[in-house]
Amino acid sequence: MTSHLPQNQTLTIRPLQYRDLETVAELANATEIEAGSPSSSIENGSLDIGTQIDTVRRWYWPLKLLSVFPNPLQNRLCVRVAQDDRKIRGAIQISPFNHTRSTWRVDRIVVPPSSEKLGIGSQLIRHCLESIWEARMWLLEVDVNEKDELALYRHNGFQPLAQMTYWAIAPELLEQLAQREPDLPNLMPVSNADAQLLYQLDTAAMPPLVRQVFDRHIQDFHTSLVGAVVQGIRQWLHKTETVSGYVFETQRKAAIGYFQVRLSRNGSQPHVAELTVHPAYTWLYPELLAQMARIVQELPAQSLLLASADYQPEREEYLQQVGAQRISHSLLMSRSVWHKLRESKPVSLELQLSEVLQGLQGTRKPIPSRMSWLKNPTSPSTGGKQEPSQSSMEDIGSLLPSEQLDMTLDDDTLS
Repeated sequence: MTSHLPQNQTLTIRPLQYRDLETVAELANATEIEAGSPSSSIENGSLDIGTQIDTVRRWYWPLKLLSVFPNPLQNRLCVRVAQDDRKIRGAIQISPFNHTRSTWRVDRIVVPPSSEKLGIGSQLIRHCLESIWEARMWLLEVDVNEKDELALYRHNGFQPLAQMTYWAIAPELLEQLAQREPDLPNLMPVSNADAQLLYQLDTAAMPPLVRQVFDRHIQDFHTSLVGAVVQGIRQWLHKTETVSGYVFETQRKAAIGYFQVRLSRNGSQPHVAELTVHPAYTWLYPELLAQMARIVQELPAQSLLLASADYQPEREEYLQQVGAQRISHSLLMSRSVWHKLRESKPVSLELQLSEVLQGLQGTRKPIPSRMSWLKNPTSPSTGGKQEPSQSSMEDIGSLLPSEQLDMTLDDDTLS
């Protein structure tokens, strides 16, 4: 498709530097294309260059050092800026979505309002698509009401994957849900030993196309020692606490439900929940919500944020039934990337055929068989008769009995 967008040939895209933080923060406050979601921070550990600029400024140099070698914090601050004549025209923040880094996500794009807004955003996206070689799939979320942002992502090849709805359960409603005793006899705490069960549950709870894009493996449900330490430091800094558990089915020996709640201990922000239920056990929604409502009662009153997808109609129906409020509606979009390998010097066809034929040639001489004397040429001195060689006679002698061998030698002598 031919683009009619204005292109700036002098635009340079480079990694974020410390001197760019103030300008990027101003651009983010002025206008921002948010490709995240209210509950995405429970999965995404990247620092928000718009709302967490003070934290970014404080931890910039340690994170810059950690980005040099592989570690859990290598892509904690992965930002690219677009510069034109020493002026920052926009920025994009990305992060790996899974452990293998086969899927990456666009966290946010910061572009000032101008006539070239779509052109600058497209160049930032295409730079990331071309420079991140390990990424095979790209993922993002955009509000369904943002028509310009939808046009930007569609122009760069992103297609709708699923529709997401984000709900808020008020503190009064949580108090009512907490009065119900949850029927969860096999509620288990989560550990690394349960990674296989959680992976199987996550696989069964998603459609095949979503599962292919997310490309999660067992390692995505493991928590390393370094990751646990980082998570503990993050919770201490933000005054939060994470509680998780899963429901174990004894007959199937499988996990059928899972929840994780990020609690705000000082009441400065809402609680954020993540919920996964097997499609055959949708009766767990009231039980798990009652369990989470009981957990948040011990902390300052705050709303509970929860997400649902269009392939989870039972969850949306129950949230409507209990009186949860819709706060946003977003579109999950994805696209695949296949990097073209750089071709080497062209090679002539003759050279390729010669190499193939050379590979088909034998490496050593064939070993003659015991009947090879039949293939020897006839000698003129024998009158057209074939004269067996000494080696052939020895081969025949090894096959015949001793009496037949003596008779054969006598006949030869007489002739």
